[in-house]
Amino acid sequence: MWNAETKAEIMKANGKAENDTGSSYVQVALLTARINNLSAHLNANKKDKHGQRGLQLLVGQRRRLLKYIERTDYEGYIALTDRLGIRRGQATVR
Repeated sequence: MWNAETKAEIMKANGKAENDTGSSYVQVALLTARINNLSAHLNANKKDKHGQRGLQLLVGQRRRLLKYIERTDYEGYIALTDRLGIRRGQATVR
């Protein structure tokens, strides 16, 4: 599920440096892992309304971080969403 090794592996795969733990890219990757885990839980437990609210909060936080990454580093945004399997909205004209 969610342990220190999994978290370190996600950080290493998505960080820009060896000890990068807080960049936007790492945060989005960690949020995506939590969202996927919580989605699987909610598929099994349909009536978990508090879990649904938590999922909505996580998705909103990830959306804001992705919007920031898109604004600052568009090529990095494209690479990150492709790597994590996140759907993108309408293509912005660059």
